[in-house]
Amino acid sequence: MRRRFARLAGLAVMFASAAALAAEALPPGPTAPIAPKFSRTIVLHDIKLTDDYFWLRDKPSLEVRAYLNAENAYADVFMKETEPLQEKLYKEILGRIKETDLSVPFRKDGWWYYSRTETGKQYPIHCRKKGSLAAVEEVFLDVNEIAKGERFMSLGTWQVSDDGRLLAYTTDNTGFRDYTLHVRDLTTGKDGSEHVERVGSVVWAADNKTLFYTVTNMAKRSYRLYRHVLGSTADAMTFDEKDERFNVRVHRTRSRKLLILSVGSRTQSEVRIWPADQPEATPRLIAERETEHEYDLDHCGDLLYIRTNKGCRNFRIVTAPVAAPSPSNWKDLIPCRDTVMLEDLDAFANHLVLSERADATPRLTVRDLRSGEAHEIAWDEPLHTVYGAENAEFDTSTFRLGYQSFTTPLSIYDYDLQKRTMVLLKRTEVPGGYDPSLYRSERVWATAADGVRIPISLVYRAGLKKDGRNPALLYGYGSYGNPLSPSFRPNLISLLDRGFVYAAAHIRGGGDLGKKWHDQGRMMTKKTTFTDFISVAEALIEQKWTAKDRLAIEGGSAGGLLMGAVVNMRPDLFACVLSHVPFVDVLNTMLDESLPLTVEEFEEWGNPTKKAEFEYMATYSPYDNVAAKAYPPMLVKTSLDDSQVMYWEPAKYVAKLRARKTDQNPLVFKTNMA
Repeated sequence: MRRRFARLAGLAVMFASAAALAAEALPPGPTAPIAPKFSRTIVLHDIKLTDDYFWLRDKPSLEVRAYLNAENAYADVFMKETEPLQEKLYKEILGRIKETDLSVPFRKDGWWYYSRTETGKQYPIHCRKKGSLAAVEEVFLDVNEIAKGERFMSLGTWQVSDDGRLLAYTTDNTGFRDYTLHVRDLTTGKDGSEHVERVGSVVWAADNKTLFYTVTNMAKRSYRLYRHVLGSTADAMTFDEKDERFNVRVHRTRSRKLLILSVGSRTQSEVRIWPADQPEATPRLIAERETEHEYDLDHCGDLLYIRTNKGCRNFRIVTAPVAAPSPSNWKDLIPCRDTVMLEDLDAFANHLVLSERADATPRLTVRDLRSGEAHEIAWDEPLHTVYGAENAEFDTSTFRLGYQSFTTPLSIYDYDLQKRTMVLLKRTEVPGGYDPSLYRSERVWATAADGVRIPISLVYRAGLKKDGRNPALLYGYGSYGNPLSPSFRPNLISLLDRGFVYAAAHIRGGGDLGKKWHDQGRMMTKKTTFTDFISVAEALIEQKWTAKDRLAIEGGSAGGLLMGAVVNMRPDLFACVLSHVPFVDVLNTMLDESLPLTVEEFEEWGNPTKKAEFEYMATYSPYDNVAAKAYPPMLVKTSLDDSQVMYWEPAKYVAKLRARKTDQNPLVFKTNMA
């Protein structure tokens, strides 16, 4: 796993050396594979849609496997000359990873929980100690052991019962994100008879014998809640969500008093609560779902603290009595602020900790529930990421948080909510002599076509000259309201030390400047995301950070859609493109409601069965807009078993590009077939 990641960083360096790469002739060996065409035509809104490569969806087909293997063979031959560079980079990056490591222990129900990694072992080992960190270690889940005999292993969630005796955990052994539920008796180390497939969230009731879990359907939608009592052979279905836009999730408040069933789509939500010590009670609805109303909650004492965007696009906080939580009883606590996005809240016995975002920067604000006083936790670096870490205990004055930046490795702190003091518990070690003083980060801005200012976060090596000669890697995403926060990535050091500028584009469609920032880059305004990214690229060139022939761009999944759209619009602007599991076949995917994510994402992209939305999506869908023109060098990567963006999207996209593009620039396509 680490080797594959490191090799990808090597490809990034090679491809981003755009001036040299674009001019190179292809190395000797087989020519690029050409996929045959077998046309399939459908009619929608009186328009014929012809797909020459629909046949690539047939995953079991020998012809499909042969084509993917041929592309892989071509990629291997093409990349062979870079193997020494790849190996050098691999060793550099591996040298910055501490393979034997220990997480910071956290306390819950009288136990200290932590995980550790060991050199030569691929997966973490989960451990605990009773009462004190000086106690004897108990390994309660060694993922390396359960991975034996499997070609793949991923641990989904794990939850320990209140008495510390039972462990519920989920595993996926395919890579397709289908998780199976198991229950282990921690006194014996043996798993019980429980074996439930396609499980999402899991939580224990307070009686140490009742387990609630959600299940997903074939489209990966979490849609039902079940109650399981240990020893029973039949589980009770307690909730069934029929609307295919909505997913369900179950969890328990930090106070341990309430069980929470959250039901939500991309634009609306509803919540039900019931006592954790009454698992058979009927969940009570807080507020019925309504268009564009999203809310969630936490609990303290007799009150619910509700984060809601009703009447406030960026969310506000209201309170409601646990005994009478309907909206008629909501009382304002923290008002609406147009310039501050309230992203989350954590309730403790005497404090609220608010996760907020202002000026494209995350922050934590503490509110004392006794005095009403509030303060922000301050940091010296202007570009950073900060978030709540493991905070399992309710009655505490200590808040565990994580902090990092482009130049500061992940750091775990304990913050005293009353004294306002902080203790560094651990900073991720970077072996090999990493010196943060050698690097600089800063915020610059681009101006979009409509005059809106777009933030850009940069990191580079100290002493770099803004002379337009620097290679640069520009990353973008811009969907689902997800913000980009500066984080420490050891592999980036290899780029920065070679003179690269790394840039993150905080474009609309993301959530960097609040909910309205997302609104301006979704549905019928989605193309704003792409034009913003182009404006960012132009600004980096105009400000002399880089030049057209040295600017590489990168994105994955919805960021891969971004890559496909912008190279269709401005192929002249970029020296090369790195696209990971790209969502590029927008119309065909959104017309297939059997696929994971399709229906629930009608509220993000639109529904092509609606004529106006179809016509708009057709103007930017990368696969549908590939044209007979020159494209920059491109590396496209996918996985045969990816469950969110199916392998055939990039496969079809590459096949169409090969058939239509007029240049001789490299187009390399690599599929993980494992």
